[in-house]
Amino acid sequence: MDINDNKINDQTELRARGNWNEIKGQTKQKWGSLTDDDMDYAEGKQDEWFGRLQEKTGETMDDIKKWFNRTF
Repeated sequence: MDINDNKINDQTELRARGNWNEIKGQTKQKWGSLTDDDMDYAEGKQDEWFGRLQEKTGETMDDIKKWFNRTF
C-alpha cells in the first residue's frame, strides 16, 4: 500500500523511519556527494527531498526510489 502516494511501499517507509541513522549512513556511502544537510527529511516533503537527492546524485528519482526499496 502507498497511502501518501510517493511510490514507496508504506512498509518500506515505516522501516526506513525506524532505522533513519542506518539509512543515512548507507545512502551517504552509496552517493558520497551527499551531506547530512542533504539527508534532512521533513514530513510531507518527500518529493522535495527526493528532488534534492536527484540533483546531488545525478540519478533519476525512480532509480533512487528503487534503490531505497531494494536496500530497505
